[in-house]
Amino acid sequence: MSLLDLAPVIPVVVIEEVTDAVPLAKALSDGGLPVIEVTLRTEAALPAIAAIRAELPDVMIGAGTIRNPADVATAMAAGARFLVSPGSTHILLDAMSASGLPFLPGAATASEAMVLAEHGVTELKFFPAEAAGGIKYLKSLAGPLPDIRFCPTGGIRPETAPDYLALPNVGCVGGTWLTPSTSDYDRVTELAREAAALRGR
Repeated sequence: MSLLDLAPVIPVVVIEEVTDAVPLAKALSDGGLPVIEVTLRTEAALPAIAAIRAELPDVMIGAGTIRNPADVATAMAAGARFLVSPGSTHILLDAMSASGLPFLPGAATASEAMVLAEHGVTELKFFPAEAAGGIKYLKSLAGPLPDIRFCPTGGIRPETAPDYLALPNVGCVGGTWLTPSTSDYDRVTELAREAAALRGR
């Protein structure tokens, strides 16, 4: 099954303390979101991915902010099950393809999406979603690029997520709003439960 079809919202998480990783992932999963992207923006990110992979095998844990082949290698070594990049280069695309893992390369324009499609990649991250044109832009892409599907990420809020998910070329959205606190696990589970219900709207 495609990454875009596993959950309506993929939580995009920045982890500062490794000790938060497993309980935070459990809180998200308990709320109905078993697909989680941990961004490689902190020193805790890789050990956090490793801890989640080891202790919560049912969680689809991925690494975000993949920028180069070294990031691909370290994410794989930590146990990441999928990769997400903010953009794409030929070198990075080759490395992600060679990894054998599912991946969502970033694109913000029609040309970028077309280049990726030429390489056989038709499931993309649309980033930064709101700044790049948001819902109106994605609507415009659906006509000329009907075979390309997106996971918009960047500036999406719970109020706008349903409108994104209603678009025919959007499979899911990335959400940073699900973890306003990395230690209030009850609140995280509540937000995850609300987000998981968006698919049915």
